[in-house]
Amino acid sequence: MKLASLKHGRDGRLVVVTADLTRATDAFFIAPSLQAALDDWDRVAPRLADLAAQLELGSVPSFRFHEHDCASPLPRAFQWADGSAYVNHVELVRKARGAEMPASFWTDPLMYQGGSDAFLGPRDPIPLASEDHGADLEGEVAVIVGDVAMGASREVAAAAIRLVMLVNDVSLRNLIPAELGKGFGFFQSKPASAFSPVAVTPDELGTAWDGGKVRLPLLTFLNGRPFGRADAGSDMTFDFPALIMHAARTRALSAGSIIGSGTVSNKGADGGPGRPIGEGGLGYSCIAEQRVVETITGGAPKTNFLKIGDVVRIEMKDAKGHSIFGAIEQQVAPHA
Repeated sequence: MKLASLKHGRDGRLVVVTADLTRATDAFFIAPSLQAALDDWDRVAPRLADLAAQLELGSVPSFRFHEHDCASPLPRAFQWADGSAYVNHVELVRKARGAEMPASFWTDPLMYQGGSDAFLGPRDPIPLASEDHGADLEGEVAVIVGDVAMGASREVAAAAIRLVMLVNDVSLRNLIPAELGKGFGFFQSKPASAFSPVAVTPDELGTAWDGGKVRLPLLTFLNGRPFGRADAGSDMTFDFPALIMHAARTRALSAGSIIGSGTVSNKGADGGPGRPIGEGGLGYSCIAEQRVVETITGGAPKTNFLKIGDVVRIEMKDAKGHSIFGAIEQQVAPHA
């Protein structure tokens, strides 16, 4: 089933959405919000699934679904922990900062705890205080989990995955080096993220979901032009069960915690850095990667970070070309 939160108060109004993303029906009589549904998932999920089946049959009242009316599926969450499952991306962005790549990064996932008290909606503008901050998009996949006990096994971690969605994890690249130089991690360099209009249960992905990864291209556009189509199932060093286990190693995770994949990134066909779409490659899910490759191949970056007025679009389509999660589409706007 596909679930969305229409903008309403702090936590949104839960609706069930048709598979083709054209119609929706209220689910408030089952659970007023997605967080409420996650808190009582074993009891609520079968009722939501039954409502979804009735919606597809046209046997319940429905209304036109508009992605512009959506908040992120969880407008705020108890936890947002973002990994770096695509180590190719980590290697490239660290090279851009002149930082060494420890061998342990291939065996022990990186993860940071981001701000989760207020996410941007999928069509909300990206507020930017200064273009000098080096704003960048980061296209990712994320899962929402149920309760996960501390020290959970891989099997328990995999079974805890409730929903899958897309992310634009905005980064302020020019603030990162000084902030990490303090030895205490991201904060100001990681503003509010945005998630796709719809979150889906893994079964909606069919054979594209292998229990730990989504094996489909993540489509990224910048100002209407294709920027990336990296395959989310390839070059993912740590799948979602591994990331969940890592997050729960020393603490329990509460229902509604979000675990991100990190920027989806593929190596080139020759095993080296990926190439831009215009050169026959799969492109990139963030600008930083393209700038690193430009530096490697040409001595200096040519692509600018995001400017006021730029438009970012992130989407994923199934084998028939139908949008699965709806689209994140955001314009960069000056912060008032």
